[in-house]
Amino acid sequence: MRFIFKKTSLAGLVIVKPEVRADARGTASEGYKYSEFAKAGIKDYFVQENRSVSRKGVLRGFSYQIPPYGQAKLVRCASGRIYDAVVDMRPRSKTYGKAFSIELSRENGLMLYIPECFAHAFCALTDGAEVVYTCSREYAPGHHAGLRWDDPALGVKWPLKKPKVSKKDSAWPLLKEHVEASPR
Repeated sequence: MRFIFKKTSLAGLVIVKPEVRADARGTASEGYKYSEFAKAGIKDYFVQENRSVSRKGVLRGFSYQIPPYGQAKLVRCASGRIYDAVVDMRPRSKTYGKAFSIELSRENGLMLYIPECFAHAFCALTDGAEVVYTCSREYAPGHHAGLRWDDPALGVKWPLKKPKVSKKDSAWPLLKEHVEASPR
């Protein structure tokens, strides 16, 4: 099966749409195929898969891992709908501190390829929003960093005024206070 890869305004960040085949039994698609991704310039191997299920209104993130334990991710919403957002945290990038957001859902089948050093967050738009993401490196707790979800400098237009956010995610610094070398 094929994939359609669409570049975004942030270098390296790619929207991925898998081909879906349907018949009387239902549908089938591939979620990942190294050879197809490599042809599109995405050469990461994925070594860990994570899953979260959230209630409507829950916001998770912005978090990421800093080098040398940075993780590229392939994110999809397996059930329900989410508002997904990322911020380029690559210090030498022309789009450092810029954000991109997109709705991912079971229905639209879109995935988001997120390069290393991008902070990632999402807000559940439905109850039981299941997010599955594969990572190019295993989780390294000593190299976890993040940004405040509501930092006005990011310009993310969250769909909810008062999402449910954990204390940890609310305590991340603003972009202007961010120091990449100080992991939590």
